[in-house]
Parts: sequence; C-alpha cells; structure tokens
Amino acid sequence: MQRVEIYTDGSARGNPGPGGYGVILKYGDKEKELSKGYRKTTNNRMELLAVITGLEALTRNGLEVDVYSDSKYVVDAVKQGWVFGWQKKGFKNKKNPDLWQRFLKVYAKHKVHFHWIKGHNDHHYNERCDVLATQAADGTHLLIDKEYEDGAENLFKQ
Repeated sequence: MQRVEIYTDGSARGNPGPGGYGVILKYGDKEKELSKGYRKTTNNRMELLAVITGLEALTRNGLEVDVYSDSKYVVDAVKQGWVFGWQKKGFKNKKNPDLWQRFLKVYAKHKVHFHWIKGHNDHHYNERCDVLATQAADGTHLLIDKEYEDGAENLFKQ
C-alpha cells in the first residue's frame, strides 16, 4: 500500500479574524505545498480545513496516510472517536459541522493515521506549514469562508 505523509497547520489573526492554512504533502522524495487565506474565520476551522485540503489533494483512494497536526482539536476529535459520535447525533450543537461532514467524506477514502506534534517546536514541516498558513492569512487576496460568515457558526462564541 502506498504511504503518504500530510503535514498541516491553521492560523487565524484574531478568533475570528483573517485566517489561513498550510499543507505539505509528502510521498517519497516528492513534496507539494498548498495554502489559502480567508478574510474571516477561526483557528479551528483553518486547522481542520488544512487536513481536509490535504486529503482532498490525493488523486487515488485507498492510500495509507499519516496526518501530522499540532491541533489537539482535530487530532483528538478523530483519535478519541468524538467526531463519529457527533456524526451520529447530526453534529447537534457542535462547531464547524460543514467541515466535519466534508472531512468524514474524504477520510473514508483512505486509511488515515493521526499524529499530534507540538507546535512551534522546531519540527521542520510543522514550521513550514505555519509559515504557509500565516502568509496566507496575511495575504491580500483573501477568500470568503462563506459557511462561517453566513452560517450558524456566528451564533456561537468562538
């Protein structure tokens, strides 16, 4: 089975505020970087969107995937199985249901293993993802996180 590594990070300047994500996909000696910025979002949304974007960038199904993230929110939700309980309850009273539903669709296509890494701890790929995320958040052509800005997320204090 082919094995891919995905390194991710999300950032928000304020919570909510401008935000971005950074992703590095690694397969053997090949690497690809992805990032985008949004005008108003949250850190947790960007952390989760980074993982989703990395998984969605894979062109084949059934891959062995190692996801490395410094987000306890994302890693624990999956490793502890919380997201599957949230799904059974229709994500009632949970934040970011749009992204979690999107995550679950792409997650099911692969054998995904999550690894938490301490942020800002001189881990080469985590540091590079942080640079990609913050540069995206600070960019001039920020996208609209429509689901966040128009959705029920604004009813909950972040």
